Amino acid sequence: MYKLFITLGLSVAVAGCTREAGYEIDQGAFGNATLNNIQVLNGELSYGQILAQRFAAEVPSQINFAFDSAQLDESAQRILLQQAAWIKQFPEARFRVYGHTDAVGSQAYNNALGLRRANAAVAFLTRQGISRSRLEAVVSFGKTRPLIATQQRDRRNRRTVTEVSGFVDNHRNILDGKYAEVVYREYVESATRASYIQREDASASDE
Repeated sequence: MYKLFITLGLSVAVAGCTREAGYEIDQGAFGNATLNNIQVLNGELSYGQILAQRFAAEVPSQINFAFDSAQLDESAQRILLQQAAWIKQFPEARFRVYGHTDAVGSQAYNNALGLRRANAAVAFLTRQGISRSRLEAVVSFGKTRPLIATQQRDRRNRRTVTEVSGFVDNHRNILDGKYAEVVYREYVESATRASYIQREDASASDE
């Protein structure tokens, strides 16, 4: 059955995700390899989507910023360190970083600010040893996709989001047909640590 899963899995296109990580997470799917296998074989789910779900579930995908700033504070750096540790465990995967702002300011200014924030996150990840070629796109949505619908300053809208976007071309694990190992490889960090950071940042956003 495992060999059949690998063979059929090779025919499934690995599609990059077009939404922010965590947009569509099946909370019941993690740890349930049988369900994921069936969805992949039926064409309902790609390996890229499964890996994107894992990333969103196992590490915080979002960092936040002070008003009109692209500086990484201590909380943002802790989260990016955790992202970097996860990314290193999956050298086959590519990632995108999206920049966002709150609604204060012009569209043009906020587009540039969102890009500076995304670039700051990418630069930090590369300093942790992540190849820049694996961070395939840096995009700014400016103020067009707020988490909180408000025209006022709101830290929760001032953010970057990191997501899985696909797989590295010609990586040896992909060429060897090791999609299952890629998707179901164990992440070394504790999920409890991720939950703690998310709770901590949720509290900070109310300040």
